[in-house]
Amino acid sequence: MKVEQKCGIISRTMLNDAAISLTLEAGDMVRTAFRAPGQFVHIKCGHSRLLRRPISVCSCQAGEGDAPDRLTVVFEVRGEGTAWLAGRREGQSLDVMGLLGNGFPIEREGRYLLVGGGIGVPPMLGCAQYAPGRCTAILGFRSGDRVMLEEQFRSVCSQVQVATDDGSYGFHGYVDALVRRELEGDRGYDAVLACGPRPMLRNVARAAEDFGVRCLVSMEERMACGVGACLGCVCKSKEVDSHSHVHNKRVCKDGPVFLSTEEEL
Repeated sequence: MKVEQKCGIISRTMLNDAAISLTLEAGDMVRTAFRAPGQFVHIKCGHSRLLRRPISVCSCQAGEGDAPDRLTVVFEVRGEGTAWLAGRREGQSLDVMGLLGNGFPIEREGRYLLVGGGIGVPPMLGCAQYAPGRCTAILGFRSGDRVMLEEQFRSVCSQVQVATDDGSYGFHGYVDALVRRELEGDRGYDAVLACGPRPMLRNVARAAEDFGVRCLVSMEERMACGVGACLGCVCKSKEVDSHSHVHNKRVCKDGPVFLSTEEEL
């Protein structure tokens, strides 16, 4: 299995003023390394930058026959590396490691409440596509001009709710309020799956716990190696890690998805 591949950019789209979507031809990456939705890729961003940038996979598709696999990543410019990545165009190639990490343990027959906030929304689309028609999505953004991928979620989810912090689109408030409202009316979900800022994850996990529903969260940390060797992306865990023998877990190797009850959110 090739961990590192040259992936050609076949489309580049601005989803809003800040978010950029890149669709890549990925060789056999999906067929050989896909485990579950919620995994990530590690992208080399220019020859002068030592560390790769970890970016969650929004969606992926295995190729048929000799056709290459395809995957889509969505990111925002947060520094020099992602600024370089934002400058890439169709026809250029990227040095990509992946697919990496452990995603959400989804069963196609399960029912899931998907919760995404900001740039944590794109990875949840892959979850919805994996169990089409069996998910409800709650998506949170700062304002209406930052809403993205809503139609894509509506095409595969049984229900989609959108919240904005300023009330300029959809529900006025935070996603955890919608999570509580949804679970009050329907406790038949197998799990709540969430990706977004840590305060959001903490509040969503608390809401799920209050209603007795299992919750899994995708953690974000700065990464170096991306394969668990350097311990640069550890997060606090409630149990002692078998690798480092302290209350840490490696986001890149043990995660990025964890049970909310395992982590110190």
